[in-house]
Amino acid sequence: MGDDGLSIGGPKTRRGAVIMLIIGLAATGYGAYDYTQQSNAVADAVEVDAEITELGVEPTSAGSSADTDYRPVVRFSYEYEGTAYESGSVFPSAISPNYATESAAREVVSEYAVGESATAHVDPSDPDAAFLKDRTSNAPLVAVAVGLGFVLVGGRSAIR
Repeated sequence: MGDDGLSIGGPKTRRGAVIMLIIGLAATGYGAYDYTQQSNAVADAVEVDAEITELGVEPTSAGSSADTDYRPVVRFSYEYEGTAYESGSVFPSAISPNYATESAAREVVSEYAVGESATAHVDPSDPDAAFLKDRTSNAPLVAVAVGLGFVLVGGRSAIR
């Protein structure tokens, strides 16, 4: 397709295969790291009182895709060990889930209201990154799956 030897059927050159392998390994590694981090954050979290300061849903689009996904936005303030913080994390992962419909994203924020209190969860080792939902998100596992796909296609192309 381009100068790098990539095509729909996979890379045609060893250079293209190596590029796919590197991208795949990076995506797989980051997804696995993020999933581990969020699992640890959930396991170690302590509850704190928070106040919701902003709610909404933002449209997102990925690259050249014409499809629009939606991301729930919930900002809140809280105090941990005498220090005031703000966060916008619904889930503990760095890779936040997107939703195919606006109504699905609105459902995530529907249990909160601006100015009302909520329970936030704080990992004592990272108190500036509180989150509202005390459960893991599958979003990092999507990165792992996509990365593995790149590794498999790149690896297959490299040994051809």
